[in-house]
Amino acid sequence: TQQLHSLGQSLWYDNISRTMLDNGELKALIEEFGARGMTSNPTIFDNAISKSTIYDATIQKLRDRPIPEIFE
Repeated sequence: TQQLHSLGQSLWYDNISRTMLDNGELKALIEEFGARGMTSNPTIFDNAISKSTIYDATIQKLRDRPIPEIFE
């Protein structure tokens, strides 16, 4: 990865998740591999919400708020 950086390339990770934030995996990608950016897409985000329980507790805490606010 250092060789890529020396050539002016930035590494991006295209699958950020809440779990990565909580378990330190994202921090490791930044510190150990020099990741410079993260992204996701609507399908990945939809699957994280609808096919896992990762966001359930947070959504439940916000259930009385407008849907756009919960989404943000």
